[in-house]
Order: sequence, then structure tokens, then C-alpha cells
Amino acid sequence: MAEALTTSTSAAGEHFSDSGRLAPRPQPVGLFPLPLGYMLFPAGEDSQDAREAILAGRLPESWPPSLRAHELAAAGERDAAIAELQNHVDPVATYNRFVLDPDSVDPDKLRRELGEFAILVDVVLFALGRTDTPPRSDSADGEIAAAVLSTEAGHALAENDFQTAIDLLDRAAAAAAPVSSPLAGTLLGAAGGICRDIGDAASVTRLQNSLSALDGADGLRIARAEIHMCLAGVLHEQAEQRPELLATAIPHYHSALQLVRRSDAPMLWAAAHAGLAAAYLTMPMVEASSQLRLGVAAQSLRSALTVYTREEHPQQWASVQLNLANSLVYTPSRHHQENLIEAVEVYEAVLQTRDRASDPIGRARVLANQGNVLAHLGVFDDAKAKLYEARFLFEELGDNDSVRAVRGVLDEIARQRVLSTDETGRP
Repeated sequence: MAEALTTSTSAAGEHFSDSGRLAPRPQPVGLFPLPLGYMLFPAGEDSQDAREAILAGRLPESWPPSLRAHELAAAGERDAAIAELQNHVDPVATYNRFVLDPDSVDPDKLRRELGEFAILVDVVLFALGRTDTPPRSDSADGEIAAAVLSTEAGHALAENDFQTAIDLLDRAAAAAAPVSSPLAGTLLGAAGGICRDIGDAASVTRLQNSLSALDGADGLRIARAEIHMCLAGVLHEQAEQRPELLATAIPHYHSALQLVRRSDAPMLWAAAHAGLAAAYLTMPMVEASSQLRLGVAAQSLRSALTVYTREEHPQQWASVQLNLANSLVYTPSRHHQENLIEAVEVYEAVLQTRDRASDPIGRARVLANQGNVLAHLGVFDDAKAKLYEARFLFEELGDNDSVRAVRGVLDEIARQRVLSTDETGRP
């Protein structure tokens, strides 16, 4: 068993061992994804600025030669990073090689060499799925304690023990806060995401605090965008009961889109566009300028459809297509007739994904919308066929309000035909 090391703390917050420094503290462990996120930074003045940048959630503007392996790992060049470390035999370099290639290092021997960092060997093994047992350590502090606690939280989450996972992540965030605000922010964001999933009202506060802690962490744009999306989703859901919250969700969709590009995280980017459009389409049209939002919504929906395809993402594709058709119907335009025709075509495509047996309510709603648009275009026979099927499905489902709405459109079609007959003298 490794001999315990006592530590002291400098004014700058770094930890020194009585037997000499193995690596400076704090270390930016757990802040970035594997492998970079669990590599240790060696001692040395030339590496200090880079380490401080990582702790602040930023990638260094330039990497010193002593951190060449870290630079390669950050760029996704794993094999080159391993090769860079092959000729280094000190414990920190050996540990970093272990993070990149765990089969190349004896973990038991490595633990004996790492002193206070030994627990990170087990953190990495758990993160890589090499063990099902999370590490535990009552003696760890700061960022190391945060790494251990967040690993325990991951295990609790896998066991569906949501409250324990939240409690562990809160403890991890508290341990990380004195050494890295962005690290604390990512942990709070993870806790907030679990709160959202279980309907815990504390999710909003945790997610807001997470974003505050991550402010300025330019190297964590995707993580920040994910938290903005999580918070936007929570507020969007709550707006069903409290409509005034919808306006507070929209800035978070915008923030997510400012942080990521399609090439960075296509699914996240598409989801942000789809969420923004859905929010705009839901907001009431209280003034003339509000109708401009419908045009923005249509543009966002078309952007989302560059990622969502019918073959690979049928559920998202159908939902976005349906919202696009709705936006085309209600968006003021000099080309309104063309928009209505396009909407009919989009509804028809969506109908192919709304099976009568498996999704009768979804099919009925699309048919009702399509029939209504066909009626506005004066294509009454096609409109009636769609509306009759929609009415039949609504009647089967006992949705009396929708039945009445469809009957209202059918009555209007009948009235228009009577008026047309009266004016022309022909049926």
C-alpha cells in the first residue's frame, strides 16, 4: 500500500508533498472528455500557463514542448500521443500513457508510484468500463475528490439511484469549486440534467448556476450548449402550465446556436433549431411584428432538416416537418398560395410516418391540418376525403372537441359550395 503523503497548500492554491512534488495541484481532471480530461500535467514553469488555461475551461493558445502528448490527445491523435510518451518513465508520464493505452501499463504498479493521485487509476478504469466497481476515497480532496465522487455518481445513475447520483454530484461540485469554477459548473450541469429527468424543480436553479460557473470557458462550448439546451427544455416544458416561461426559454436556444456549429455537434445544433422554432410557433401573436417569428421558425426548421433525415431520424424528421408545414400555413407572405401548396405536400410526407394502427391520433391531426389547408386552396374534394378520415379517427378515439372542429371545416366547405353554386348557377 502506498505511503500516505501529507500536503501543504501555497498561496496560489497548489499542493506540495513533503517528499517532493509529483505533480502540481490543482490538476484539471474531469473537466474535458477522455483522454485529455484525465491526463496529469507535470511540474514545470513552462506547463503552468497551459494547466491554468485548462482549469479555466480553455485550451491553451500554445502548448509547450513538455505537453506535446497533451496537445496531440486534445487533437484526437491518440497513437501519436502514446508514441510521444514512450521514452518517458516518470510516474506522471506513465500514468498519462495508461490513460491513453491502459493495456500498456500495470495498474497495480502505477498505483504504488502515484501517491495521492493513485485513486485516479481506478477512476480511469471505471470510466473506460474496465471495472464495474467505482473507486472510493475519504482522503481525496479538491479536484481529485470531485473526480472520485462524480465516478460514484455515474455508478449510482446506472443503478437508477437518481437521488444518490444528484447528492454525489453536488458534493463533487462543492469539492471542485475552490479549484476550478468550470469543473464545478459541469458537475452542477450533470446534476441539473438528472433533476430534469426525474421532474425535480431544483433543475432550473442547478442549470442556471452551472452556466454562471462556466461563463468564459471557451474550450467547453459543446458542454455549455448542452446545458443551455437542457435548461431551455425544462423551461419549455414548464411553459405548458406557465406560458410566460416560454420567453425565458428562447434565449437559451439562441445561446446554444451561438456556441456550436453544425459541424461541431450536428444533432445538438439541429435540436436547438427545432426547439427554437417550436417555441416561436407556440408563442401567441400579440402584435404585428410577432408574425416575423414565424419566418424565423420556418428558417430554423429547414436548418434542422439538413440533419434530421427520414431514414436515420424518422421521429425528429416527422416532428420538424409537421412544424414546418404549420409555419408555412400561418406565416404572412406574398407567396402564401405557394406556401400552402408546399404545406400540403409536407403534410402528405408526414402522413407516411403516421400509421393508422400505431399512431391514430397523430395521423388524425395531420389529416385535419392537411384537409383544412386543402379547403383554403379550394380543393374541396381532396379536403373532404382527408377530413372524413380525420373525423372517423377522432370519433374512434373519443376526441369530441376535434370532431367538432373537423365538422366545422366540413360545414364551411359545404357553405362555400352553396355560395359558389348561387353565384354561377352551376353545381
